[in-house]
Amino acid sequence: MKSFPMAGVLGGLYTGFKSMNWRLYMKYSAARSSGILLISFVFLLWCSFVFTRLSDVAHSVTSSSSSASKPTLSTTASYTYPKKNLDIPKNASKQIEIPVDCPAYSHTQTCPSNYPNILDPKEYRDHSSALTCPDYFRWIHEDLRPWAYTGITREMLERAKTTSTFRLIIVEGKVYVEKYRRAFQTRDVFTLWGILQMLRRYPGKVPNLELMFDCGDQPTIRKSNYQGPNATCPPPLFRYCGADDTLDIPFPDWSFWGWPELNIKPWEILLKDIEEGNKKKRWMDREPYAYWKGNPNVSLSRHQLLKCNVSDTQDWNARIYVQDWKRESREGYKQSDLASQCTHRYKIYMEGIAWSVSEKYILACDSVSLLVKPHYHDFFTRNLMPLHHYWPARNDDKCRSIAFAVDWGNTHKQKAQGIGKAATKFVQEELKMEYVYDYMFHLLNEYAKLLTFKPIRPTNAVELCAETIACPAQGLQKKFFMESMVKGPTYSSPCTMPPPYDASSLHAFLKRKESSIKQVELWEKNFWVNRTKQS
Repeated sequence: MKSFPMAGVLGGLYTGFKSMNWRLYMKYSAARSSGILLISFVFLLWCSFVFTRLSDVAHSVTSSSSSASKPTLSTTASYTYPKKNLDIPKNASKQIEIPVDCPAYSHTQTCPSNYPNILDPKEYRDHSSALTCPDYFRWIHEDLRPWAYTGITREMLERAKTTSTFRLIIVEGKVYVEKYRRAFQTRDVFTLWGILQMLRRYPGKVPNLELMFDCGDQPTIRKSNYQGPNATCPPPLFRYCGADDTLDIPFPDWSFWGWPELNIKPWEILLKDIEEGNKKKRWMDREPYAYWKGNPNVSLSRHQLLKCNVSDTQDWNARIYVQDWKRESREGYKQSDLASQCTHRYKIYMEGIAWSVSEKYILACDSVSLLVKPHYHDFFTRNLMPLHHYWPARNDDKCRSIAFAVDWGNTHKQKAQGIGKAATKFVQEELKMEYVYDYMFHLLNEYAKLLTFKPIRPTNAVELCAETIACPAQGLQKKFFMESMVKGPTYSSPCTMPPPYDASSLHAFLKRKESSIKQVELWEKNFWVNRTKQS
């Protein structure tokens, strides 16, 4: 077949013309479609506006006729704001961590010179957003009240040296210690470690100070020795517990950072273990008796408690076990795991030489804590309320008192379970390590305000830092130091101190506690009177 050049040209022109017409058509169609879409959109907006106005009118009529029976609904979104300030600082990714540099310490035997002694105030979150501290912080004011008007002079401080284990000095963020006598086991070392961790958490926030610390059990500053018209001011002395008739200043005990001699873990870790242990056995499924396990050889009251154990002739609803710590140490502490001892509905707290560190472990157990009338208190227990956080038991007739408490609880199971839950909630929420550090922080800050002299480093004092304690340590000691170590400064401000008690509110609080205890004693008395009549 021959080709026709002209036909090819015409065909090409036709194709081009057809393509051009199609493009023009598409442009026209697109413009036309856009116009239609625009008109449709405007029409829909107008319809929506009219419908909304009609709905508003209808809603207004309905609301006005039924406002008396229905709550007013707000169109504003409602938010539940978190209790803690969750704002992240701009440089949160640069969170400071202070590692323990043991290689450098082993070479120099001195504390690092690059420790951050202060954190830029701009790095802290807004103080106004800080939580209010738990109510037991109010006792800081009461514990320091003996020096509220006189202040603390150097002469007063030096008089506290008589029974002190060590003197602690903080100057420009650095810590120094002067030791006077040996403490039992490693109490002093773990106490000092705890103070260092608080300073790592809040560098530069604790002012210069000097204090005396006694690591013994029983308070020594008798209130009666500093009363009367010619009385002198008492010496300020820190220790682990106090009493109503003493003026010693309670401070968190060493076991919050671990007790290696008894294989008791740091509090933050152990509290989680106890929480997990609580889940293994519901309160209703636990043994319906009162449980105690400990060393009876430290006090007469504990020896008397042994008589409350079940026997062939008597059952006081108590199950008492003697803890042989020497044997436990030899056998690997298989029978002393505190997280595995939450298996009874009731747990007995019995003081030893003075107060006992076991109280916080007992309160954390979800069991009803039977507090056999304590004489001593530590820094947090004064705010525990009878019949809410614990059941008060008599010390002068402890077996019958324990028997009644268990009988009452097994008869009023829901109320008893509520007491156990309240104690556990208190421990989990108000005795977590953040608040332990905040208590130390506020106590030392308030104490420092009372000093009338300039703190100085004594000649025999040595500088203290994490390296001086952790690096030479071995075994469980080192393990507990590392587990309880604060990694670096926190960007959160300490909780806000609650105001001190006024005389009337403190009196009302103490009266309420006393009334609750008397109520239980009356119930108990009537119980045994009726039991005697029935027999």
